[in-house]
Amino acid sequence: MGEVVQLVPRSERERLRLIREARAIYDSVFPPVAPANEQSDKALVRHAIASANADGRDGLLP
Repeated sequence: MGEVVQLVPRSERERLRLIREARAIYDSVFPPVAPANEQSDKALVRHAIASANADGRDGLLP
């Protein structure tokens, strides 16, 4: 007893669904920006991979 049940109108549920969908689309087009230190780490990894591939190696040990 004493439970409170909150009824949410269908229009409100639909509005929230559309907002979630719009955010997902926005994030797929404009990915969230990672912190600066995380971006530099990824850039270093990409550079290392690109350098290995430029030498004709795939970055794996022989």
